[in-house]
Amino acid sequence: MNTARKDNIVLIGMPGAGKSTVGVLLAKALGKDFVDSDVLIQVREGKTLQQIMDENDYLHLRQIEAQVLHDIDGRNLVIATGGSAVYSDSAMMHLADHGIIVYLDAPLHSLRQRIRDYDTRGIARRPNQSFEELFAERTALYRRYAEITLHSEQHSPEEMVAAIAKALASH
Repeated sequence: MNTARKDNIVLIGMPGAGKSTVGVLLAKALGKDFVDSDVLIQVREGKTLQQIMDENDYLHLRQIEAQVLHDIDGRNLVIATGGSAVYSDSAMMHLADHGIIVYLDAPLHSLRQRIRDYDTRGIARRPNQSFEELFAERTALYRRYAEITLHSEQHSPEEMVAAIAKALASH
């Protein structure tokens, strides 16, 4: 695909990495629209992510997420994906066709401090899967899809926006 058409920025990373917070600020700074795929899922289903998982299971939530990601068709967007977006290869390829994939990499200990509602946040994971196991499993996937990786620990959301803008300019 012609990289000139890659005008979306797709943020991936673990829950708590700052995708939504940084995404809103990044969209404002770059004059783009902001899309949060978790919000799209909740609006489409009329339920919270946790309600979807309570009524079905984590694989059902991942399936819905993949469909929602495939339905994103806009241009000039900043897209904050759900943490489990990387489980759908076809959805990630769809996003990569029109966007640059930016991985907000946060260390496990920082994420543990930020995520206090692990069991009720609607995180698509296997039953009884620990946060540490989920982190290890997903990190490999984030690294596979990332075109740009930025470490988000010890940086304010505004500093992350500046770092992303700088990385995009040299990408």
